[in-house]
Amino acid sequence: KFGDNIPGYIVGDKGKPAVILIQEWWGVTDGIKEKAVKVAEKGNYRVLVPDLYKGKVGVDVEEASHMMGSLDFPNAVKEIQEAASFLKSEGSQKVGITGFCMGGALAMGGLAASAEISCGAPFYGVNFQLFDAALLKKPVQGHFGELDAMAGFSDAATGKKLEADLRAAGNSDVEVFIYPKVGHAFMNDNPSPFPTFAARMEKMGAGFPPYDAATADLAWSRLFAFFSKHL
Repeated sequence: KFGDNIPGYIVGDKGKPAVILIQEWWGVTDGIKEKAVKVAEKGNYRVLVPDLYKGKVGVDVEEASHMMGSLDFPNAVKEIQEAASFLKSEGSQKVGITGFCMGGALAMGGLAASAEISCGAPFYGVNFQLFDAALLKKPVQGHFGELDAMAGFSDAATGKKLEADLRAAGNSDVEVFIYPKVGHAFMNDNPSPFPTFAARMEKMGAGFPPYDAATADLAWSRLFAFFSKHL
């Protein structure tokens, strides 16, 4: 636990440069923990996943949707700020942030709100209400799937708008990548909680094509290069 008794999952050596990794709408699942371990081990970072649902995990779309819908987003941003302060207090000199889906949107909110977070990399998720593009001058790297159908939140047009808004405000250290042939949640190598990727696509629609390892590997390599440069 960290900050005001907030639960979380932490991995990597204390005092190393740190990354805050924010969950999808499902919660802090095994898949999110695997991503945290990957960032910690491959990038040699201290990685903290704040548990914004306080232990709850969505077992189906309806439950995840309900939990995301009832989440206090401003409070979640505050908890992300506490996460950054905690990592700094442990000895991490610099802190970056990334997140997926709902977590991508919250990563941008946390990046804008916390003076202790140096850079941010959202994956397929933006909520323009959570930050003021005109004031955000920190490095940003965005990742979006060309086939993502969630208009206004994570489709390619939203990714392009994120880049355009930040650049228009004078932020020269922003790049957004749009990946062909993939859609929402393209970094998930496991379809959980669905039994198969086909089942996920049947339930969620054509904006959720199956996992493409080459695309995910490219995105990971870009993320690690971004953190290596700024942390």
